[in-house]
Amino acid sequence: MTRSFYRWALLATLTLTLAGCSGAGYLAESLKGHAGIMLARQSVSKLIADPATPEALRAQMASASAIRQFASDHLDLPDNASYRSYVDVGRDYVTIAVYAAPEFSLAPLVWCFPVFGCVPYRGYFSRESAVKTVRELNQQGLDVHVTGITAYSTLGWSSDPLLSTMFRSDRTYLASLVFHELAHQRVYVNDDTAFNEAFAVAVEMTGVRKWLDSLGDQAGLARYEAGLERNAEFLALVAKTKTELARIYAGTGTAEQKRAEKAAAISRLRARYRRMRDESWGGYDGYDNWVESPVNNAKLAAVSVYNDLVPDFLRLFDLCAQDYPGFYAAVARLGRLPKAKRADALRSAKSCG
Repeated sequence: MTRSFYRWALLATLTLTLAGCSGAGYLAESLKGHAGIMLARQSVSKLIADPATPEALRAQMASASAIRQFASDHLDLPDNASYRSYVDVGRDYVTIAVYAAPEFSLAPLVWCFPVFGCVPYRGYFSRESAVKTVRELNQQGLDVHVTGITAYSTLGWSSDPLLSTMFRSDRTYLASLVFHELAHQRVYVNDDTAFNEAFAVAVEMTGVRKWLDSLGDQAGLARYEAGLERNAEFLALVAKTKTELARIYAGTGTAEQKRAEKAAAISRLRARYRRMRDESWGGYDGYDNWVESPVNNAKLAAVSVYNDLVPDFLRLFDLCAQDYPGFYAAVARLGRLPKAKRADALRSAKSCG
């Protein structure tokens, strides 16, 4: 399922910590976790050159180094120190993200911080802190979704390292993460996570295609395209369910009636998915965990954040003749528009300019 990518507001952390604001404890914990990772960095080039480096790790570093250079040379992504160092975090996920939404609304809760604006999640290096937040949100009657995070970006405020969690799958997965996170350093708009994430996903998708093609890896490209097609079909199922739920929530039924109709809509989502998996996908079960685990408004909202605007960004990329500098400039111009007009301007764009 779609990955989530957590952004850390380091300057906001320092601001709130010094000011003694109510959010200082959370943000100070974030800074502490990030600082621990930064202190553990090892140079990728030195790991490759060191004969004591295990061969498997050396091969991973060599692949990551080539991907990182491709990002700057061919995707016009920042040529800086980010993703040129490595940290073994010693766990499956680097952070845990918590999303929340009202029981009868698909709009996620947002948390706001100085400098970097508002985001529809909170992220934790500490599992205990995440569990505490989940408990508090549940006590408020909110839908809550928790997901593990494999990579994050400080938006260029620090030299972000490659993390062991980024190597949990194949090199295509690694490339997608590197391209996505570097895209956030190219364009980032405060208070508009859906815009930022969809833009980064578009860079990720087009970048991976270009990278695989440059390698002459036609088999890998075919697998990637098949995965994108399945993802699009799955997102269409999710969109159908969201439409049904929006109608239910806007209706005049009682809370008890809406609760029952909500459960029925989610059951229909699962049934539709199983049919698609078994009849159209030949039994491919890559989305089983997402579907069979609890589905609620917070989980559906997380999917929307990363995906709803992606087709529009891909269309804009084509309008820009698939030229990355021109595309980034067009996205930056859209980012300067008022938020209320931004998505409509993206959808209605007739040219790159």
